[in-house]
Amino acid sequence: MTIAEELRSRNFMLCIALGISHLLHINILFIFGLLCLLSGLTLIFVEIPLLLRICPTSPTFDNFIRRFTTNYMRAAIYGAMSLIQWLSIIKDPTSLIAAAVVLLLAAVCYLIAGMKGQGFVGSKTLGGQGVAQMIV
Repeated sequence: MTIAEELRSRNFMLCIALGISHLLHINILFIFGLLCLLSGLTLIFVEIPLLLRICPTSPTFDNFIRRFTTNYMRAAIYGAMSLIQWLSIIKDPTSLIAAAVVLLLAAVCYLIAGMKGQGFVGSKTLGGQGVAQMIV
């Protein structure tokens, strides 16, 4: 896979797109759109460890992102982000449900992998084994 294909195949692109589209709302959906956008931006750093090396970020942010190196921790962050998007249904059912479903599926997959004892496998293109070990 090329870098462009890797970037298109990730959950954060859906969150970013839906987050931007919901920034045009004048009600509480604006907040959920903003949270979806922030979730997508956070997931970029979680899923692409190489970015922590090349982007100027604060040590606090780096330490926060480094917590999510195991399947259980990734399941937790995906689950929390999914829950936030499910709460958007309170106001009005919108396309943010798609982000909630996809994030929930990712959380379940990470949880199953953790319960089966499978180790996390990162992408070699976007900073897999060698780069991820240097960062952690």
